[in-house]
Amino acid sequence: MAVSDDHDGFAKAEEAYKNFISDPVKLAEVREALARLKTTGAAELKHGLQGWLALFESNIIDSDEARTLMSQLIAQEAALFAKKRDYVQTHINEKGEREEATQSTLATNMSTNPSEAARKSSFDAMAGLEHWVLENGFLEIVKQRNAFARAQGFSDYFAYKVRKNEQMSVEELFAILDDFELRTREANQRGLQELAQQHGKDALLPWNFRYTISGDVARQMDPYLPFAKGLERWVESFRKLGISYRGATMQLDLLERKGKYQNGFCHGPIPSFFEADGRWVAGQINFTAEAKPDQVGSGARAINTLFHEGGHAAHFANVTQNSPCFSQEFAPTSMAYAETQSMFCDSLLEDADWLKRYAKNAAGESVPNDLIKARIEKSQPFAALNERNILVVPYFERALYLLSDAELKAENVLALAREFEMKILGLELAPRPLLAIPHLLNQESAAAYHGYLLANMAVYQTRAFFEREYGYLTDNPQIGPLLAKHYWAPGNSINHNATLISLTGEAFNAKYLANACNQTVEAAWADALAQINSAASRVYPESPLKNLDAHIRIVHGAELLADNTQSDAQMFADFERVVSERYGV
Repeated sequence: MAVSDDHDGFAKAEEAYKNFISDPVKLAEVREALARLKTTGAAELKHGLQGWLALFESNIIDSDEARTLMSQLIAQEAALFAKKRDYVQTHINEKGEREEATQSTLATNMSTNPSEAARKSSFDAMAGLEHWVLENGFLEIVKQRNAFARAQGFSDYFAYKVRKNEQMSVEELFAILDDFELRTREANQRGLQELAQQHGKDALLPWNFRYTISGDVARQMDPYLPFAKGLERWVESFRKLGISYRGATMQLDLLERKGKYQNGFCHGPIPSFFEADGRWVAGQINFTAEAKPDQVGSGARAINTLFHEGGHAAHFANVTQNSPCFSQEFAPTSMAYAETQSMFCDSLLEDADWLKRYAKNAAGESVPNDLIKARIEKSQPFAALNERNILVVPYFERALYLLSDAELKAENVLALAREFEMKILGLELAPRPLLAIPHLLNQESAAAYHGYLLANMAVYQTRAFFEREYGYLTDNPQIGPLLAKHYWAPGNSINHNATLISLTGEAFNAKYLANACNQTVEAAWADALAQINSAASRVYPESPLKNLDAHIRIVHGAELLADNTQSDAQMFADFERVVSERYGV
């Protein structure tokens, strides 16, 4: 986060945490306590102990060899991240100037900068990161992860993580992924062929691709999604959905800073739960982004981060069980389950009725229908590709962890990345090179990226339920309470599929996402226009909430930029003032 240089302290804290959740003595104590309770009928106590049992069983390290390997792995990862913090990437910005850039800035520049040379400089920086990672310890980390997994009785680290995170075998996971790959293959190929026919083969080059399919529309959308208004639009949109944070404290660190972790994420250092005496312990939740407010497209990325990480925060703030083990974000909490909550929330940003109600320029004018239509015409042909951008990662990681130690060489791994980018994406080079994805470097997120795709399948299933029941999602105050009851309150006390059945009445079903990917532009626009027309005539019910019931602090490292101690309105004004003073926007 670039607020401390104490990398050794971080590694020690990480090791202490890992030692706690993997302690066989604590596992034995929980089992003994549960055995004693069998005859007492103490249901609440038994429920809490079952939660701790699941936590220790999903993280247990049974052998001294595995514990030693984990300790070494933590040290290796800490060393890599310490070095990566000092690694500088540069590119050519909108003004034609070479500047230091984060991963977020590079991606936005490739999507919005009219200069091909500037866009290529951003891609070159990402490609350079691939080589840097391979030359600075990642391959040794992969070997160490595999050794750790084998010491735990698994064939490789990918198999270990799939079982730990999703309670599935690799075969069960790929039965789902292979089916989805087949269902979306034709739509993906069709989109790429049409793009090449319309714009020439150079449109498929990694630094041209995103700009060609969205650049002009993204620039036209920019005035309607100003960065400084993102905070207010997030708070108001969630409030009107009936989403409450149950007294949580949230700290949002949104602006770019040298050395900061280059991917948005949410973390809850204090999980929410009820104490034995009935006292509510509200969550403390932090989330981060790497925004550059004066860059075209930064407002769209900011609102997406606020909705996504804010969705995570809403989930973890609303787990209402009797122990913190149910509301912490790591195993046995399924990544797919956790990402369903955040991705459902950020999916609203693509809805035409949300755009009409919230995306407004400085004059207060709503985004015009023609621009929404143009957005759909640009994006819908690549709906399948967007999901396959997630899909390619587990295919690559499975193959990566199947390599022997002797085969784990930079040239082999790079060749493997290019092979799967072509096979799954249909592109010789992906706009975001596989080894530039930060999730691969950290053991918590490595071999877990498939969780995003499983989550999006659940998101579209959830959206279909609300559309059937109510006919709309944006500003529907029924949504927050229903998500809180069926998805959030149980925490990890039940599995992901059980939450879906509880709300939708249907087990996990991937067809809704596949159908959305295969929809034609004409059908997608017809749906969007129907949303717009329905919203224009709808009388929206009042939200039951006056605010989000959260103490929100906007920070920049140790500096407090704004908070809602006085009011939400004051926080919005202070945030807009800071953005204007520092970035001139």
